[in-house]
Amino acid sequence: MTFKVYGTFEGLPPGLQLIQYRIVGTEQWKNLKSPTKHNGSFTALLATLDWEWDFETPTSGQTSVQIELRQPDGLMSNTLYYFECGMADADDTFGETSEPIVRTPSGGPLAELVADANLDAVQARSGAEAALVSRYGFHLDLDAGPVTYEEVFATLPAGLAVDVWAITGAALKSVLAHPNAQGWVLTPSSSLRYTLEGGVVTEMTLNGVPVTNDQVIRVAANYILVGGHEGFPRWPGATGVYRGGPDDRGALATYLVKNSPVSAPAGDRVTVR
Repeated sequence: MTFKVYGTFEGLPPGLQLIQYRIVGTEQWKNLKSPTKHNGSFTALLATLDWEWDFETPTSGQTSVQIELRQPDGLMSNTLYYFECGMADADDTFGETSEPIVRTPSGGPLAELVADANLDAVQARSGAEAALVSRYGFHLDLDAGPVTYEEVFATLPAGLAVDVWAITGAALKSVLAHPNAQGWVLTPSSSLRYTLEGGVVTEMTLNGVPVTNDQVIRVAANYILVGGHEGFPRWPGATGVYRGGPDDRGALATYLVKNSPVSAPAGDRVTVR
């Protein structure tokens, strides 16, 4: 299996910058130059990895890779996990939660956490501005404390790829206003908020700014949801703009490691009146 590992560098000084990095455990440092004009942030391919894995006799160390940077403080990146390259043990841990993160009938804190993780997984490379998930895919709450692979797998057993789609504000509002038979709503990442009133989206903001009907938004979501399943309609006029994301289990595990300890989102991004 071949994997391409990308890194996003933020907070850079203006002008051309030289960055040195290496995969942890190797001796060779590699040089990377930023674009002259980068606005403080840019994303680059760091490594292409070829891993062999035997389903019958899996070896250890095939589920993660870690990158370190040559900096005075010895800054080291978070670990990047790939579940499909080598099955983790059930009790392997991926970060921890500071409190229980639970589902509600409409989605709630757990759905908001997964939406945030999905957006974080694809935003740098795709330009995604928001993410949406359905309550349908969540099968287990997360308890407080270390999160094991078994919990991540049980929470999101389908393991659906996170893609990015372009859709107009008007079309997105029509999807969000669909009367779901189970009473579910689509749960957004923290960048998106909306209000449902009388079966109509009366307010919707992206990063605090009202969304117009003709505005085109890049939204991270799985193809099952966009295709008109999980109790919601097909997204009218949506076009795919990025298909290189991880599955939602990998996105959640990486997000937990990156932001550990993780607290529960407020569960207040959708208002129903």
